[in-house]
Amino acid sequence: MKLSIPPALRHKRYLYLWLGLLISIAGSQMQISALFWHIRILTGNPQPLALGGIGLARILPIIFFSFLGGPVADTLNRRRILFVTQTAMALVALVLAFLTYSGSISIWSIYVLTAVQATAIAFDGPARQAMIPNIVPAKDLPSAFSMSSIAQNAGSIIGPALSGIVIANLGQGYTYLFNAISFLAVIFALILIGPVLQDAKKSGVHLSAAMDGIRFIFSKPIILSTMLTDFVATFFASANTMMPIVAKDILKVGEIGYGWLSSAQAIGSVAAGVVISQVQNLRKQGPTFLLAVVIFGATTVLFGATTDFSVAMMALILMGSADAVSTIIRNTIRQLNTPDHIRGRMTAINQIFFQGGPQLGEVESGIIASLFGVPAAIISGGIGCIVGVGIIVMKWPQLRAYDGDEHLRQVTQMN
Repeated sequence: MKLSIPPALRHKRYLYLWLGLLISIAGSQMQISALFWHIRILTGNPQPLALGGIGLARILPIIFFSFLGGPVADTLNRRRILFVTQTAMALVALVLAFLTYSGSISIWSIYVLTAVQATAIAFDGPARQAMIPNIVPAKDLPSAFSMSSIAQNAGSIIGPALSGIVIANLGQGYTYLFNAISFLAVIFALILIGPVLQDAKKSGVHLSAAMDGIRFIFSKPIILSTMLTDFVATFFASANTMMPIVAKDILKVGEIGYGWLSSAQAIGSVAAGVVISQVQNLRKQGPTFLLAVVIFGATTVLFGATTDFSVAMMALILMGSADAVSTIIRNTIRQLNTPDHIRGRMTAINQIFFQGGPQLGEVESGIIASLFGVPAAIISGGIGCIVGVGIIVMKWPQLRAYDGDEHLRQVTQMN
C-alpha cells in the first residue's frame, strides 16, 4: 500500500496541535510508567493494591470534575482552557521532580499529585476533543482521529521506553522533569494555532447544562452503546497496572524490559492507526468495532497466561492494534453524531467512561491479584471483556449493523 499524507495533516492548525500532542504525550506516558515503577520500588515488594491506588487517585477527580468540564468546554473558549490545563499538568510534573530530588517523595504524595493532574485532565479532555472538529472539516474527521490515535500511541511507545532508560541511567526524578518540559510543545502549538471559532450557543456552567449532555447521550443509542462497550472492555481487560509485577516477578526482566512491555500495546496501535489513516471509506464500522474489542479481550487472556517475554510482547502488540481500531471508530461515530454546541458535554461524559474503565479496572485488578494472583486477575479480565461485549450487543443489536458511511456523507454535504 502506497502511503500518502493523511488528509487531517494537510490542515495547518491540526498539524501544529498533532505535533505538540505527540511530544507531550510521550512525556506523560513516560511519567505514568515511572510512577508505577516508583511505587513498586517504594513498597519494597509486590503490592498490587498499592499500584491499584493510582487508578483510584485518577478516576475520582475525573468522575467529579468531568460533569463540570463539559459545560466549561461548551461555554468558554476551548483554546484558552487548554492553556490553563497544560500549564497545570506541567507544574504537577515539576513538583514530582522536586519531591523526588529532595528525597521527600512518598506513595501518598504521588496519589495526591496524581489526583491534581487528573483534575486538570477532566477539563483538558473535553476542550481538546471538542476543538478538533472546529479546526478539521467533517469529511476529514476519521483521518484526524486516526492521527490522534497515532500521536497517543507513538507517545506511548516512546514514553515508556524512555522511562526505563532514563530511570536506569539518570534517575527517577528526570522522568518527571522531562515530562514537565514536554508540555511546552502543546502550549507553543496553541500559540501557533491562533483563535479558534466555535458554536456561539453557550450552555452555561451549571448542573442543568451537564445533565443536557447525559440526556443527549441516552437519546442516541449508537453513542451510548459504544461508550458502554468502551467502559466494559477497559474495566475488565486492564493489564497495565500489573505490568511492573509481571515484568519483575513473572517475566524476570528489569527496567529496560519493563519499558518495552509498557510500549508494546502502543506499537500495535500505531501500526493499526497508520493503516486506517490511509483508508478513504471505512465500511462496516459496527462489526469491525465489535470484532476489535473481542480480539482485545482474547489477547489479554493470552498475556495473562504466558511466562515468555516474546509471547507477552506479541499479545500486547495485538491488544494495542485492536484497541486502536475500536478507538478510531468510536470517536468518529460520536463526533459525527453530536452537534458542536453540546460536543464538550458529550466528550466529558465519554471521558468518564473511557477514563473510568481503566482506572476502576486498576483497582479491580489490584483486588483480584491480591486474592488470586496477578495472572488470574489478567486472565479473568480478558474473559470478562468478551462476555460484557456479548451482553451489550444483545441489548443494542443496531451496533452490530452500523455502517456510518451514509451519515458521513450527510454531514459532509451539510458542511
